[in-house]
Amino acid sequence: MEERKLHVDAGAGYDILIAPGLLDGAGKHIKAALPKAKRLFVVTDSNVSPLYGARLVASLEIESFEVHTHVIPAGETSKSAENLVALWEWMTAHGITRTDGVVALGGGVTGDLAGFAASTVLRGVDLVQIPTTLLSQVDSSVGGKTAIDLGTGKNLAGTFFQPKLVLMDPETLRTLPPPVFMAGMAEVIKYGCIWDADFFDFLAQRPTRDKLMADIGRILYTCCDIKRRVVNEDEHDTGLRMILNFGHTLGHAYELAGDYEKWSHGEAVAAGMVTAARLGAELGVTEPDVPERIAEVLAPLGLPTHIDCDFAHIEKAVGIDKKSAGDSVTLILLEKIGCVRPLKLPKEDVLELMAKTAGR
Repeated sequence: MEERKLHVDAGAGYDILIAPGLLDGAGKHIKAALPKAKRLFVVTDSNVSPLYGARLVASLEIESFEVHTHVIPAGETSKSAENLVALWEWMTAHGITRTDGVVALGGGVTGDLAGFAASTVLRGVDLVQIPTTLLSQVDSSVGGKTAIDLGTGKNLAGTFFQPKLVLMDPETLRTLPPPVFMAGMAEVIKYGCIWDADFFDFLAQRPTRDKLMADIGRILYTCCDIKRRVVNEDEHDTGLRMILNFGHTLGHAYELAGDYEKWSHGEAVAAGMVTAARLGAELGVTEPDVPERIAEVLAPLGLPTHIDCDFAHIEKAVGIDKKSAGDSVTLILLEKIGCVRPLKLPKEDVLELMAKTAGR
């Protein structure tokens, strides 16, 4: 697989590089992106560190960086205010300066937490994202969203802070447990649903991990290309970028219902997309065959197409949903595969529809 490159115009502008073996050459790319940095603060987690931590540090030290590494426990619970404060304290205790940089090595939790810390310590230092999961490669590492979770919900405190560089080594995906890889596929399929019908059909013809990995370069490039186009037009999530949340309103309800442990983000989004398509069909917005078409792509990958969820969790998710404005909620619906239609409705109407449709 040849190296693939995309450029994001948001912020000061930055490149996304995609190539196998990129992890071992990370140092030279980071040196070029952060020419003034002398110290790098690597944040990773307890799953990723034993697999890739030493390789990354070695590539950085070859370029004469002074490297400090902080390992957080793997899992969603690490995206907390306590861990954010701990990162600030660790960075400042080791003498971080405005010209140094933070490197996030891991999945979405690591990227969100490290990115939030980088955006706020000393009022902002440079950030490099090295995502190692499928979900983080196609979604959370690109676009500049950082966040932590609060007791009232996911990602409710955070910043928009674009990285200086994103490095993706598809080989890191080979060590993912099957459920984690497939959870990332929910976000991959989402891009086909909202933007590219041909890409959706391409994915439908690859119902196994082996077949997907055989074309992983194209998959990563296509997803990142779609996301960068959206982010270039709407960096701060006030318009077009909202379409990236297809399946997420109910997905957040499902995550909440499972105490953020029973269902992963990708699994919840998978079921949320099917239900959102059913909502759209109920409203006469979505073509009637779309829910089943989405389900037929998700099911062979072991992703849920339906999750039982009580109304209280749906009501809470809609109440704190970041796509809501006052007494209204913007539902992200499809007209057909590859064609999205945001629809603003009163919260009461949305809740009534969800109560009717989500239980199917």
